[in-house]
Amino acid sequence: MEEQLSLLELVLGASFTVQLVMGILLAASMLSWYMIVQRFIYLRNAKEEAYDFEERFWSGIDLAQLYREGSEKTADGHAILGMESIFRAGFKEFSRLAQQSEMDSEAIVEGARRAMRVAMLREEERLERHLAFLASVGSTSPYIGLFGTVWGIMHSFRGLANATQATLATVAPGISEALVATAMGLFAAIPAVLAYNRFAAKVEVFSNRYDTFGDEFSSILYRQAYALRAKERKAG
Repeated sequence: MEEQLSLLELVLGASFTVQLVMGILLAASMLSWYMIVQRFIYLRNAKEEAYDFEERFWSGIDLAQLYREGSEKTADGHAILGMESIFRAGFKEFSRLAQQSEMDSEAIVEGARRAMRVAMLREEERLERHLAFLASVGSTSPYIGLFGTVWGIMHSFRGLANATQATLATVAPGISEALVATAMGLFAAIPAVLAYNRFAAKVEVFSNRYDTFGDEFSSILYRQAYALRAKERKAG
């Protein structure tokens, strides 16, 4: 309890500039922790939804039925994200282009691939949300804390000009106050850096997974488009 009280006294006794630096670092730390928790929950849910959708997709269900199920979920207010969003974008464009008899199989599939690429970019933006802030906190917080430390030490040594006798006991409180800013900068930076590296690696895994799904789904659509056009030519 005494250590906590002495630390609080150091913060309250610091100069206004150092207190401002500490306030900025405290706010940055709280915001980064909020974003860390929010990203953790979002990526965990995205992983679960991707597994559930892949299991449903490869179960042999009719793609039109799978699309209708997604439409029903959307009508009920459930947001469609991740891999299912990519599927819906591709299948919707495929169905629209397949109705145009003048388009060949390659053009139909290429149109569906473009729609899926747009959906992938949109999903990657959702996955990377807040990561730039975490990277900024991780890279700048130590320097902000160091600025507070340098300023505090300068303030302490400036006070020695009016002191009749310069001793360690005279400058120690001021230097201690200043070093608290460095400690707070590291406290804000370390979790942000660790979280950023962890989340960036997960986003890369999701991106590769989405690309793989897009290629596999494109192959299925190409077979369907080829079979559809062959059937139309035979009927004609």
